[in-house]
Amino acid sequence: MDELSPSQWVTRCAERLHDRWHTVEPAQLEEVAMELWRDSHLRALPPAEAAALWLSPVACQQS
Repeated sequence: MDELSPSQWVTRCAERLHDRWHTVEPAQLEEVAMELWRDSHLRALPPAEAAALWLSPVACQQS
């Protein structure tokens, strides 16, 4: 995978978050994605993986 710019990473992460939260405004999801990007551990992951990891506690609660 080519290295993504910060804006590309945030956009892709926000898209993945939107897959989970359809009712949340896209601008809010981009803010969340930006917070995830600021975490060096999550930023090192592909955006979809970072979003999935961050969402994993939510997914576990709904099982």
